[in-house]
Amino acid sequence: MVGAGLAGAVLAALLARRGWRVDVHEMRGDPRRKGYERGRSINLALAERGRAALRAAGADEAVMAQAIMMRGRMVHFADGRVDLQRYGMDDSEVIWSVHRGRLNQALLDVAEQAGARLHFDEALESVDFGGRIARFRTPGGIREVAFTSLVGTDGAGSAVRKAMEAVEDLGARTEMLGHSYKELEIPPAAGGGFRIEQNALHIWPRGRFMCIALPNTEGTFTVTLFMPNEGDPDGAVPGFDQVRTGAEARALFERFFPDASPLIPRLEHLFENNPTSSLGTLYLDRWHLDGRAVLVGDAAHAMVPFHGQGMNCAFEDCAALARHLSAPGVELPAAFAAYQAERLPNARAIQHMALENYLEMRDRVDDDDYLLQRALEVRLAHRHPERFVPRYSMVTFRHMPYARALMRGNLQRELLVELTRGRDSLEQLDWAHADRLVRERLAPLPPDHEPHPGTGGDPAA
Repeated sequence: MVGAGLAGAVLAALLARRGWRVDVHEMRGDPRRKGYERGRSINLALAERGRAALRAAGADEAVMAQAIMMRGRMVHFADGRVDLQRYGMDDSEVIWSVHRGRLNQALLDVAEQAGARLHFDEALESVDFGGRIARFRTPGGIREVAFTSLVGTDGAGSAVRKAMEAVEDLGARTEMLGHSYKELEIPPAAGGGFRIEQNALHIWPRGRFMCIALPNTEGTFTVTLFMPNEGDPDGAVPGFDQVRTGAEARALFERFFPDASPLIPRLEHLFENNPTSSLGTLYLDRWHLDGRAVLVGDAAHAMVPFHGQGMNCAFEDCAALARHLSAPGVELPAAFAAYQAERLPNARAIQHMALENYLEMRDRVDDDDYLLQRALEVRLAHRHPERFVPRYSMVTFRHMPYARALMRGNLQRELLVELTRGRDSLEQLDWAHADRLVRERLAPLPPDHEPHPGTGGDPAA
């Protein structure tokens, strides 16, 4: 395997626990000894899909020890109001904020304990797929490693993918969002504790740009500012081309995020010293090279972070690949092909939903029409729990394949728009008519199930 990030560590643990010999090569130093990279992380939102894979890898307990529950979005309106928009019905339907760096450290321990061998400071230099030899650049020079199959868990800039593309066209294409992000931080309150509500994902939506904050166990919040690369000439929508210095960043916050500005005392320093990172979506038509190589996670399908599913999707990839590799009598080419057939359409679906969710988060969560549709969505979910499950819940709290959740969600959205058109409140609805439409258009959903803990299960079943 190449890449000892989140997906690499989870997949290494899953395969090692099944008796595979696993060697993981990572270009960076061991973050457990050298520390993790700071300044370009968006805190991760761990959902049930990801936790299912962690349980199969024996990592759930270690990860949850450092996770913080988030009940919903705490929306900070431009006029100073705040409103908690719950993700689910109650505290059984929540997501968890996890710090990327500390999560990676914990998962590496789990992989090593499972029997995987980790090799740091080894960057993939080239691959001879005919001879099945990988060459790694190490502090001591080039090291050649023989492999049976090469697994790329090395992220959006995957060196494994580039080596595969030299042999076969994978149909790779990247669509940049035209927006970037900058990491900032809210420190703990004086004397310890959190300065704002700890059990929520805070969001300051401002149209074509926004700011979010996710909690960490030590009382801090990782803050992420998302803006266009190029702002409007009149300054109504700022961009990173216009906000370049710490002083300009402070002025931006004072104007658009006045309640957040005093929470970030080191804003100027952090803005000037943390990198500005781009956002894009990576699409591939092919994820494997017969039985010689296969891609997992961001190496196969990097996505924008606005549904909080990038990590969860990658962990589902790991569970699916481990399951297909463990099928009785399966050969590597067939296992990789089955893995791709299962996961590629679901990756495309969540990539689409992640882009949609950016528009929702920055434009709609403080919009009256959206709020009315959201209220109706909650009411219909209570009235018809067997038929109407909000799309966010299907994606986040269930194991339903992403592609099925997208299709079902589109049907439900059409229903919400139709029922709220021309209305200002739910009191104006004809509930008998609404109930009839739900029964006519939405078939009952089968009971959700967790994938089998020993195999990762079949999310398409």
